[in-house]
Amino acid sequence: MQAWYLNENPYPFVPQHVLDSVDSVRASLPNLYCDPRVAADLFQEALDECLLCDDIGINVVSNEHHAGINCLYGASPLILGILARQTSRVRILSLGTLITVREDPVRVAEEYATADVISRGRLDIGFVKSGGTEMASGNANPVGIVERFWEAIDLILKALTHQDGPFSWEGKHFTHRHVNIWPRPWQQPHPPLWAATGDPDTSAELGRRGMINVLVFRGVEGTQRAWAAYRQARAAAGLPAPRPDRFGYTAFVYTGDTDEEGIRVGSKLLWFLNTSLKSAPQYSKFLPGQTPPELAPPLYRTKPVPGAGPARVAPASRNAAALVGIDAEQAIARGLMFAGNPDTVYRQIMEFQEKVGRFEHLIMASRSGFMTHAEAEKGLKLFAKEVLPRLPE
Repeated sequence: MQAWYLNENPYPFVPQHVLDSVDSVRASLPNLYCDPRVAADLFQEALDECLLCDDIGINVVSNEHHAGINCLYGASPLILGILARQTSRVRILSLGTLITVREDPVRVAEEYATADVISRGRLDIGFVKSGGTEMASGNANPVGIVERFWEAIDLILKALTHQDGPFSWEGKHFTHRHVNIWPRPWQQPHPPLWAATGDPDTSAELGRRGMINVLVFRGVEGTQRAWAAYRQARAAAGLPAPRPDRFGYTAFVYTGDTDEEGIRVGSKLLWFLNTSLKSAPQYSKFLPGQTPPELAPPLYRTKPVPGAGPARVAPASRNAAALVGIDAEQAIARGLMFAGNPDTVYRQIMEFQEKVGRFEHLIMASRSGFMTHAEAEKGLKLFAKEVLPRLPE
């Protein structure tokens, strides 16, 4: 199993009364609450943690979100370039540049190819659809996001692999008359491709394309459902059964000397769920294009219709709403967190794998909220020394 370190570089130092008074901590929270001097220190710590990972054999992840306390990385390519130059051993996963927000996929392909060359072939490319707050911050239209997602991937893939001079692209969402990127990527025909989704339809398409499907905080049932769709789609298409290296899972992970320390410090990671997910309805369930018309009426009700079953909402909104307020014990029970001493963390990972099937990639969200730099580094070192060598290859 390969381990990947994810620190979204959050900014938790906003007074609680401010967080309580706003309708969203993403997209619309004024940036006057972000001190750039504090942010500079956080960037240094986050990058130093990636350099530590380079020393101890844990791969690293670069991502981006926009205008929120959950993530100061507003431009993944910048961080990707730093990591490509400053690390030398581990692989680097971009998860990822928001291709549904960026207007020119060819420019994204250029950035990925450059990072792959600088890192001498250590780049993995991950695609994400983006959320409502990113749509607002990126001035993008949320309607038709899935179509743009797949067309952007197709264009990026062709730009990375085409080596016979300029080609033109006349798609439904993107038009580019002259595509001929320099340099081409180091890895041939292209770096490994990932996508983060728990939506079974999207997982099925990933299966047909052979891309790596990574689940983010989806727990046992959500992971089983997505990966079953992946496997079934490949079988229906007459393709070989997927190997474990086609699957990845993201969880909160913290390893302490004792179970008490692992849970006490690891609980700080739940700030991501309990504080940084607060999002206004216009960025989530009321976002145009996110919910089929037949499912829209329940979204406007504050109480269920008498005699009706559970209200159906969009999967992403439902998942996020269900996670707010949980504690460490609940997170561990649901497979969202692996925390404790090294033996406990190893056991929890193996038990989760027995339930969902083998997967090769474990993305560890191992710093968030008010967890300190020292605490994050201690957890990483313990995991690399005491847990990672025991996980099956």
